[in-house]
Parts: sequence; structure tokens; C-alpha cells
Amino acid sequence: MGRVLSADFFMQDDVLAISQALLGKHLYSKVGGVTTSGIIVETEAYRAPEDKASHAYGNRRTKRTATMFLPGGICYVYLCYGIHHLFNVVTGAAEKAHAILIRALEPCVGIEVMQSRRQQHRKPDELTSGPGKLSQALDITMQQNGQLLDGSQHIWIEDHGQVIDPEHIIRSPRVGVDYAEECAAWNWRFRIKDNSWTSKPD
Repeated sequence: MGRVLSADFFMQDDVLAISQALLGKHLYSKVGGVTTSGIIVETEAYRAPEDKASHAYGNRRTKRTATMFLPGGICYVYLCYGIHHLFNVVTGAAEKAHAILIRALEPCVGIEVMQSRRQQHRKPDELTSGPGKLSQALDITMQQNGQLLDGSQHIWIEDHGQVIDPEHIIRSPRVGVDYAEECAAWNWRFRIKDNSWTSKPD
């Protein structure tokens, strides 16, 4: 049995440190009475206002980004290309607009349910090996945007005592942010080394 991460964990100021600390933690969803979960194996950090890859770059506040300005410990879900729901964790104090994209999971609980949701029964290491895939597998939608991560609603994160050695964390530029000029080169993507569930590209 794990321990649900408290608000204090998410309220820390260093989004890069939190991104790495989330590796090895367990992400849970409970939708329609069905629980599914996976171990977080890949994350990306986004830090407003200076990060040109962040939706809140320059403290840009829109209807979509309003959730990012809430206190840490909140779900930030948005629709990418009108198709994929991408799940992020808001971190830091209110108005900081820091967020962490959960890019990949190693499936744990409810694997058959996840396969059914994704209509996928082959290549098990592709079940949750990407941000759109994991949201579909865990049935994360816009309904969860703005929800607390304290276990009182549909999504929460637990600590099961696994700590990833820094030497086993791969640091690389984030995916799909070529538009972000010099920020595109920042090594703010974090993956567990040799884990087969991390996303492409390597």
C-alpha cells in the first residue's frame, strides 16, 4: 500500500526536481468505480514565465491555461490536436504556472481494462508509452482538469518507496517543442534508463 502524495510535495518551487522525484511514483485513476494505475517512467518539466515551450510563457493567461496558475497539486489536462488528452501536474505556489507533463507509465493495476480502453491487445509495452496513450488507458479526460490530486477525486499519485538513482535518469530535450527557440534545447525531459515503456523518440 502506498502513501498518497501530499500538497506539500507539489508545492515545492523546483519543478525540475519534482519532475525527477515523480519517476517511480504510481499514478492512479478511478473512473466509474474502476481503478487503473501505472508507474511514472517519463516526465517533462515546463516552467513559466521564461520557458517558451510552456503554455503560460510570459505569464500568458487564457481560459485553457488558467488551471496552471492554481496552487500545486492540481490536474492540468488539455486537448492536443483535438484528439489526445494530455495529463499534467501543476506544481509550485499559486501564480507560478509550473507544470509537469506525465509522458509515460509502466502499467500496474487494471491492465485488461486499459487494453480495452485502448482497443489494444498486442505490444504491451506500447499500452501507456506516450502521453496520449496513458490518458486513454486511464480514462483521463477534460473532466479531470482542475481536480485535486489528494485522493479525494478521480486521480492521485502514490509513493510506494521506490527512489530512482540519478544515474538511472536520462535527461534530454523535450518532445515537439522546436518552436521554443533556445528553450527547445533544455534537457527537461526525464526518463528511467532502460525502461521499455518510455515514449518515442528515444
